Amino acid sequence: MNWRKLNGSRILLPITEAVEKTIQKEQELGNKLRICVGTDSQVRGQEISFATVIVFLREGKGGFMFISHEDSRQAMSIKERMIYEVSKSVGVAYEIADILAAYNVPLEVHADINADTSFKSNVALKEAMGYILGMGYEFKAKPHAFASSACADKVV
Repeated sequence: MNWRKLNGSRILLPITEAVEKTIQKEQELGNKLRICVGTDSQVRGQEISFATVIVFLREGKGGFMFISHEDSRQAMSIKERMIYEVSKSVGVAYEIADILAAYNVPLEVHADINADTSFKSNVALKEAMGYILGMGYEFKAKPHAFASSACADKVV
């Protein structure tokens, strides 16, 4: 995955190193962090665009994010697309989990899935929740899943 910051600058380090250096810098500044990972997608004709974000939240001081983007031409049902989003988020969470544990930084995985059954994305709620919780991560769905439904949504 290729990563960038919101301002468009590319992150040239492996994401694990970039996350660790960022945590070190933020903690040296006295900031207490929480990290949320989420993915959103957008269907545009025959193409599906995915954006995965790592959101760094500074307690009481705002936050910032790292962004990765991917396009796919594979046809997917809504359920497949929601589970694929979750798998991308879980993959990133798994990659950075040891670093976060070493620095005592809490991690949440956000799914762009609505808990309200009247929404199409709800078809994947049970599977997504089981997948994320089964991996040992804290799970958030809409409307509490801002990393996927607000942050990733803005950059997809």
